Amino acid sequence: MDHFLYRDGMLFAEDVAVSEIAETVGTPFYLYSTATLLRHYRLFDEALDGIDHLVCYAMKAASNQAILKTLAQAGAGMDVVSGGEYQRAIAAGVPGDRIVFSGVGKTADEIRLALTHGIRQFNVESEPELRVLSAVAHDMGKTAPITIRVNPDVDAKTHAKIATGKSENKFGIPIASARDVYALAGSLPGIDVMGIDVHIGSQLTDLAPFELAYTKVAELTEQLRADGHNIRRLDLGGGLGIPYTRSNDAPPLPMEYGALIKKCVGHLGVEVEIEPGRLIAGNAGIMVSKVIYVKHGEGRDFLIVDGAMNDLIRPAMYEAHHDIIPVVEPAPGVDQAPYDIVGPVCETGDTFARQRNMPPLVAGDLIAFRGAGAYGAVMASEYNTRPLIPEVLVHGDQFAVIRPRPTFDEIINRDTIPAWL
Repeated sequence: MDHFLYRDGMLFAEDVAVSEIAETVGTPFYLYSTATLLRHYRLFDEALDGIDHLVCYAMKAASNQAILKTLAQAGAGMDVVSGGEYQRAIAAGVPGDRIVFSGVGKTADEIRLALTHGIRQFNVESEPELRVLSAVAHDMGKTAPITIRVNPDVDAKTHAKIATGKSENKFGIPIASARDVYALAGSLPGIDVMGIDVHIGSQLTDLAPFELAYTKVAELTEQLRADGHNIRRLDLGGGLGIPYTRSNDAPPLPMEYGALIKKCVGHLGVEVEIEPGRLIAGNAGIMVSKVIYVKHGEGRDFLIVDGAMNDLIRPAMYEAHHDIIPVVEPAPGVDQAPYDIVGPVCETGDTFARQRNMPPLVAGDLIAFRGAGAYGAVMASEYNTRPLIPEVLVHGDQFAVIRPRPTFDEIINRDTIPAWL
């Protein structure tokens, strides 16, 4: 469920007409619903009720300060994958002991930053990283709390570019080698072994891969405890998918996911962390764009819109589907026709949808890309010197621009001309 609904023939975000925001801000822009963000966070929190847990929002999905602060005030922790994301979380008021640092390429400087300002744990991804972490922590006179990310060789049955738990993926250490790496961790100075981390991929629409991975983690927990390690925390990652279409083939619900976690690891007496990102932010955001031209080609027609692949790259990068709807509600039973919906960037890949049935639209009409709250604004670029588009947050009957559109002068003036020119 989200809070983008038609009311009196117009699309609303909570209690604000999308057309009103477009008139004020200009198009294209991202639009987020506070009510949807909070609802989705609370669904995960409630799904783990009855066991010690923390829901850490995977902020790579959408990392605007206003979104982070909204979730942090509701009780969420944060999962970060870079020093920049760590500093965003701190700036949003998230205490260090609610920040988990993931990622395969943490640098010594990033580790030092987190140890200086506070960290809940590092999710260690390799033996070389473990040794660097130990050296930095020991040099600073600190103790680094860690989990070690194991790769369970489980096929998440998702897109190849977002699968992370198979043996050929770059993430984590092979689960078969885990006991040796934990033994190393236990022998190194400056390291406190807290638990185990696993994450098998993103946009999963079936619980079976989760169950297979979590069962392996439960077995490993027992083995490591037998080896003398005080395993008291399991970071089970994220990855639960969202319904990008309005079909009946919906992914599992957070409550079902929570029940699976309790079934697989509830008997271990551990604290559980999960790191959802997409399901919290994805359907909490839309991208609003305007039709520039309706072009009649040979054998197909095109809707050319002012949003482009640099604004929303998921269709070009992942062949991803987004439902696309007009901001003005079509009349019941209106005839629809197939269009290729494309942007103005000089790339054939700048195509959002092919042969998508749409009601009659003309230049100036507004359309909304649903499910664009995750991996939308954060992956945007200024390709073709197209300014990053604004982000807007709605709260009830109020809205605010939470990232403005830069001017062309601001973009160009970031360049520095060398003296010889």
